[in-house]
Amino acid sequence: MSKTYKYLFGPVPSRRLGRSLGVDLTPFKTCTLDCIFCQLGHTTNKTIERAEYMPLAEIKTELEAWIQQDGKADYITLSGSGEPTLHSRFGDILQFIRDHTAIPAALLSNGTLFSMPEVREAAKRADLVKLSLSAWNQVSFEHLNRPHADLRFSQIMEGYRAFRDGFKGMLWIEVFLVPGVNTLRNDAEKIAAFVEALNPDEIHLNTAVRPPAEEFALAMPQSEMESLTGLFRPVAKVIAEFSPEASDEVMANEETILAMLKRRPCTAQQIARVFGMHLNEVSKYLGKLLRMGKICAQGSESSPYYSAAKSGAQEIPYDITSSKKEI
Repeated sequence: MSKTYKYLFGPVPSRRLGRSLGVDLTPFKTCTLDCIFCQLGHTTNKTIERAEYMPLAEIKTELEAWIQQDGKADYITLSGSGEPTLHSRFGDILQFIRDHTAIPAALLSNGTLFSMPEVREAAKRADLVKLSLSAWNQVSFEHLNRPHADLRFSQIMEGYRAFRDGFKGMLWIEVFLVPGVNTLRNDAEKIAAFVEALNPDEIHLNTAVRPPAEEFALAMPQSEMESLTGLFRPVAKVIAEFSPEASDEVMANEETILAMLKRRPCTAQQIARVFGMHLNEVSKYLGKLLRMGKICAQGSESSPYYSAAKSGAQEIPYDITSSKKEI
């Protein structure tokens, strides 16, 4: 992307979506949830109020410019810094993408507003919808996702079923696994039953391979995740990026960030500002560097500083297979 945009970011490499152009529709961390595992940290504006948070006309202008100037991606994806369905006109953006390019549109949503008929109707304009389902009742939902007080797990599930009945595109369900919270086999079976009833095209198991909002939200080891895939129908895929392997583009960005951190410690927000990256992109690269032991995190949990790891240093790199804490 040769031009700097306000609402678009990427295209970024995605294990699921190839090269994905992101469209950010809400201010940073405006969300219906405050998930313990969120890679972007704590939610600063927990709300269920839908509004035109970012100007529709300006988003369309940027998309049109990108399509004319660059226009190469595997997906154009509504995601970003918060919950995209909070934007009251997200359906118009999906329709604009359909009308102006052959690139398929994806909606990555936590699904909490799918109890609203208008949200379901707007979401049907996407070619691909990915919804989250990591709990099995209100208690587990509140423990894991820390939702807005007005959200009810049962209503969300009713919304999911109604959406599946009328949606002709691809439906993916993501199950985010946090040891000690929703990883017991009995609990996973309960989640799997809800998922199977939705008849999804794919089921993805994910875990906190990037720095989470809460330090106790540790990653589940890959082997343990793989042991649960057969509980789901269709059989689930482990999509957490455990492998440090990357494309040339990813490696170049990682090396650029690492070179900066060798000079001075920085927060993720500072790195994003310096390189003109979206915080989602920075989080992806920091996660890989942490897993490879090339950098360390220090300071507060809410806004840690990252620095290059030194030989013999006392800092312990983020380890996705380290011992698990129960909560």
